[in-house]
Amino acid sequence: MTDSIEPSTSTSDPNSNSTPTPTILLHPRREPFEHGLLPIQKLIFTDPVQALTQLKEKLSSSLALRVGSAALADALQISSDHARLILDTLSSVLHSESDPLVTARPEDFDSIGADLRDLVLFLYIQSYKRLLPRSHKDSAAVADVWPSTSAFDGYLSALSPLQLVRSNTRRFMPSLADEEAHQLSYLQKHLANILSLLSEPVEGEGEESMILTMKGFEHLGFLIHFSDKGSEGVPLSQAAPFFANSDPDMPAVPVLASQVHDWLLEIIAASLEHVSEKNSAKESGSPSSSDQDIAMSDASPGSAKASQSASSSFFIEGVSKSSYVKQASDLKNSSVKVINCHDSVIYVLAPLRYATIYGCSDATIVLGAVGKAVRVEHCERVHVILASKRVCIVNCRECIFFLGVNQRPLIVGDNHKLQVAPYNTFYSQLEEHMTEVGIDATINRWHEPLALGVIDPHDSLSHPAGVADAQTESAACLDPDQFTNFLIPNWFEGEPIKSTRNNPFPLPDLYFTSQQRNKKNLGEIQQILREAPLEENRKRELSCALHIYFKDWLYASGNIRQLYCLLGD
Repeated sequence: MTDSIEPSTSTSDPNSNSTPTPTILLHPRREPFEHGLLPIQKLIFTDPVQALTQLKEKLSSSLALRVGSAALADALQISSDHARLILDTLSSVLHSESDPLVTARPEDFDSIGADLRDLVLFLYIQSYKRLLPRSHKDSAAVADVWPSTSAFDGYLSALSPLQLVRSNTRRFMPSLADEEAHQLSYLQKHLANILSLLSEPVEGEGEESMILTMKGFEHLGFLIHFSDKGSEGVPLSQAAPFFANSDPDMPAVPVLASQVHDWLLEIIAASLEHVSEKNSAKESGSPSSSDQDIAMSDASPGSAKASQSASSSFFIEGVSKSSYVKQASDLKNSSVKVINCHDSVIYVLAPLRYATIYGCSDATIVLGAVGKAVRVEHCERVHVILASKRVCIVNCRECIFFLGVNQRPLIVGDNHKLQVAPYNTFYSQLEEHMTEVGIDATINRWHEPLALGVIDPHDSLSHPAGVADAQTESAACLDPDQFTNFLIPNWFEGEPIKSTRNNPFPLPDLYFTSQQRNKKNLGEIQQILREAPLEENRKRELSCALHIYFKDWLYASGNIRQLYCLLGD
């Protein structure tokens, strides 16, 4: 793609009050950058402005300005699966909860389609390159890597040893402030191009005079939001002096795109300076009391660390050889990140917007109901149980995913020996939480994983020729005979009248039959043992042997981790 910025000349009135209010700050919306990037090479354009302008013209023939997957597949010359994946992903990162694509049932996606302006912005940011992980101060600490069982391990090890770190320290993720600065710089660099895609030419004034309507400006909410030092959310139209206090019954007067460009650049520059000042304060040992960002690379690996960021992100870090529980009363419409947890059981039994599981191993992680998207990355030997609209699995090994998902599970990166299975648990508030975030229990596409490339083009790494087009290893379905229910201890004092008493996702016939057969076999064995004509000493020996075998099974299966919760109660 081109990194050039199209020149724009401001023609704003020099006497107009276009200076930003000093207290207003601009923030990138994290969701499109964290959950909205797809490793599809055809979506990364050499000249994105030209390509997307042509796409916009081709698709704008529809009066409704909404695009279904068939039209999108034809316009981009991609498969219908990839076109539908774009709509699914876009719906999970949209900024407007009132957009019909957000609330649509999966079977209605094509008839409703995506707003063309949101779609164009979504496609534009596919050129974004993520911030590289921080380098490690001690090269010896990165020597403990995954076993080289993949054909691509040699390539990835040469490219970035950090991708394979499996020591007791967490992979060195950039801090939230570092990521925000990186995303702000990206927006600053590409702002003129982004505005040009939302603007319209002035009739009779030539192509260089572009105007931006209030509706077009509000679609910037897909990428940015404003705040001031006194409140978290400032509506876009109220933050901008061009549209503030507009009469809702009268259409606002369009503004020259160059004027909006200049104003936004000032705000971005001030916001970058603010982020830099926060980082400087941290490094000097005097963090601001209002700054709840987490210096991720400094987290202690041996102790649990939980905290809430200013943007409603809750972090669970460093849980080791123990259990950890969070319920709805602890989390209010939050996004959750579970990072660097090992040999533990993590319960997050709450309605969530987004969830990320990163760098965990030998753990069981249960997520309540996630209304938007879940991303599981760089995990090894982890059992993940989740109810969500969608899930993306990246660079994981020997993990089992028990899924209740409304969209196809997406698998990307260098994965190995993954298994998927139907959802296998419940807790008393589960259905209430699912209803709150919009998950449909009648739709479960757990068994339809969609595997994409081994290499993610959004990583800022150079890759050997030929590897980028390789497809990742998909996931196998768990053997029904290995499927078991997962029991969540009841921490809820009083159950609501309409409490969940069973798994809300219907089990497929094979798994249901296996479950019933195992239950029947267990009952028969219990009856045989009760009726066995054994002397008391023989009964004690039998009981002791059963306990030993059961203990061995707990350790071999990993179910010993479930007892941590009971021991902690």
